[in-house]
Amino acid sequence: MCKIKMIAIDVDGTLLNSKKELTKKVKDTILRAQSAGIKVVIATGRPLSGIKPLLNELKLANQKDQYVICFGGGVVETTSENILLEKTLTYDDYVDLEAISLKLGLHFHASTPDRIYTANRDIGDYTLYEANLVNLGISYRTPAEMKKIKIVKCMYVDEQELLDHKIADHTPFAHLDNRIAFTKTAPSYYEANPKGVSKGSALRFLCQKLNLTSENLMAIGDEENDLSMIKYAGVGVAMGNAVPAVKQVAQVITEDCDHDGVAKIIEKYI
Repeated sequence: MCKIKMIAIDVDGTLLNSKKELTKKVKDTILRAQSAGIKVVIATGRPLSGIKPLLNELKLANQKDQYVICFGGGVVETTSENILLEKTLTYDDYVDLEAISLKLGLHFHASTPDRIYTANRDIGDYTLYEANLVNLGISYRTPAEMKKIKIVKCMYVDEQELLDHKIADHTPFAHLDNRIAFTKTAPSYYEANPKGVSKGSALRFLCQKLNLTSENLMAIGDEENDLSMIKYAGVGVAMGNAVPAVKQVAQVITEDCDHDGVAKIIEKYI
C-alpha cells in the first residue's frame, strides 16, 4: 500500500460526523498522513467558502500546492484560490432546470462560487440551510435576470419524502440527459451538473497534473456523487454510513462517520 500518495476525502458524512464535526482523531490522523508525505484533497459538493474552516484546521489553507475539488467536480482549484478547471451550466440549462422545478413543485436554486440564487420568493428551508452551511448569501433573481451569472450547479432541495417521490420517475428530467448529470447527493438534495462533471473526472485531471495514477489514489465517500471517485481510485473506500450503491462498488468499507471511519482506514492502509 506504499503506492498511495494522495487521499481524496468527501466532507459531509465522511470527513465530518453526523453533527458536522471534525473529530480530533480524524484531524490528527490526516495531519500524520500529511507529515508522511501523503497529499490530502478535499472533494466536496460544497464551494470553497464552505470548507475554508476545515482547510485551516487541516493546515491546507492558502497554499499553491494544495488542492480542492468543489461543486462535485465542477471546479478544481488550489487552496489559494487559483482555478485550474471549471465547468459551468449554460443559461439555457438553467432555464430548463428551473422549469422542471415549477412543474414538479420542488424548491430549486442555482449555485455560483460566491452566491446562491433562487427565483422563488418563498425561499425553501433547504436553500437557507445550504447557504448557512457553505457560508454564502442568497439573492432573489427572476430567470431573466440570470443571463449573465456564471452557474456551476443547480439543486432541487426539499423534504426527503417529497423529493424522492418527485424524482422516482426520471421522465421530467430525461430530455436533458444529453447535457446534464443528475445526482442524489444527500437525502434532501438532487443536484444538476454539466454532463461529464464528477469527482472522479476531477481527480483524473488532478492526478494527471501531479503525475500520479489511479493506483496512487485512495478515495473515501458515502453518497452517490462519490461513486465516480471511488470507482476511479486504486483504493475506493465506502463509509459505514454510505448508501448501498457506494458500498457495492467500494473495495473496502470502513467504520461510519460517527466512529472515525476516515481515521481508521487511513491508519490501516498508510
